[in-house]
Amino acid sequence: MGKCCAALALVLLAGAAQADCAPGTVEVRSDNGSVMRFSVEIADTAGERAQGLMNRPAMPTSAGMLFVYDAPQRARFWMRNTLIPLDMIFADATGLVTRVHSNAVPLDETSIDGGEGVALVLEINGGLAKRLGLGPGAVLRSEAVDQGQALWQCDGG
Repeated sequence: MGKCCAALALVLLAGAAQADCAPGTVEVRSDNGSVMRFSVEIADTAGERAQGLMNRPAMPTSAGMLFVYDAPQRARFWMRNTLIPLDMIFADATGLVTRVHSNAVPLDETSIDGGEGVALVLEINGGLAKRLGLGPGAVLRSEAVDQGQALWQCDGG
């Protein structure tokens, strides 16, 4: 098994462990029911969201960054000073994935529009969302999702 495939298998196996909303993790359940787990940095302040994943030469396959907004809003991103291609997974306040932007181009300053009602954005390595079958309709589970609204709650529901 190649290095990429082995790393992808580890992401899938980690997702199967089902530790409910461990700090610094996001689980994603695709339409086909498969579950992936990512170790994430949380960007929940304006400064952290502005910095994002800038100036990083690489990111592990099972890692990412979760952008958390105080209230749902129109979210726009760009790749200024971002050195690695990224997939941006936009979700509403319930954790429902509403849009995926695949393979954002490093250093490109073109605006990437996630649409209205965005409460969370998960950034992962470019191309990974497609390989994992993640698209609109997938669901995020994280302690950052308001559990009163969450489609996939931290208690396993």
